[in-house]
Amino acid sequence: MNTLITIVGPTAIGKTALSIKLAQHFNTNILSCDSRQFYKEMTIGTAVPDANELAAAPHHFIQNRSIFEDYNVGSFERDALEKLNKLFLNNPTQIMVGGSGLYVDAVLKGLDYFPKVDPEIRVELTKRIEVEGIEVLQEQLKQLDLETYTTTAIDNPQRLTRALEICIGTGQTYSSFKNKPKAPRNFKAIKIGLNADREIIYDRINQRVDLMIQNGLLDEAKTVYPNKALNALQTVGYRELFEYFDGNWTLEFAISEIKKNTRRFAKRQLTWFRKDPDTLWFDYKDDTDTIINKIKS
Repeated sequence: MNTLITIVGPTAIGKTALSIKLAQHFNTNILSCDSRQFYKEMTIGTAVPDANELAAAPHHFIQNRSIFEDYNVGSFERDALEKLNKLFLNNPTQIMVGGSGLYVDAVLKGLDYFPKVDPEIRVELTKRIEVEGIEVLQEQLKQLDLETYTTTAIDNPQRLTRALEICIGTGQTYSSFKNKPKAPRNFKAIKIGLNADREIIYDRINQRVDLMIQNGLLDEAKTVYPNKALNALQTVGYRELFEYFDGNWTLEFAISEIKKNTRRFAKRQLTWFRKDPDTLWFDYKDDTDTIINKIKS
């Protein structure tokens, strides 16, 4: 029986390290489903595994795209399933790791179907973000679809406008189209969740952001700054530094906002992953052998 071991949890919790240990134990591959690590122009700010980590086990979907390409969760679902079908021929156990809940669900369960709506709705919503600010649209989503508001990345303009255009265009909530029956998968999924006390997660996030700044995140953000309007760059760690480059914020404030927004992101990740009752949760310090024994059982 083909088995896909999937490691989830909040950012900076240690998913990469565990995935490598498991890949080495099962002598297999790692598929990244971190939607920010696909892009080769973004390395430091997306915490891409370093050269030693990449050499420790075969990795897929790491920096395999450009920020100039139109790549979305539907494309990833197709590519990941195609890759898994090939990898399963050589080893019935494969590893997937990442903190992007929607991308994880796309591979494990399949995507939801949403009806087409008038494209002008999205154009208008995008204009409103530019003129009125993202907070106004966040509040509108809260009024129209509280469930989506509390479980989606509302600071991501693309996700926010997608949910709103469905609400407005159909007169129904975005969440009402979710969780319908999907095509069956040809593998069994074992989902491993890593967690820690909130204070520990927040401390690890703060330390990681400081390390990113030390390692050159500022220069990396400057390189992509001319293309700041691209969807791939609407992400924590870059968006805040763009505000600094625009002269709106001090560097100190921009860094504090990166930490704050990353902490918020981690909170949303946990909210998303805790919805799945089949996830096997472990403390981030738990021994790897304990996790392996649980997987085998």
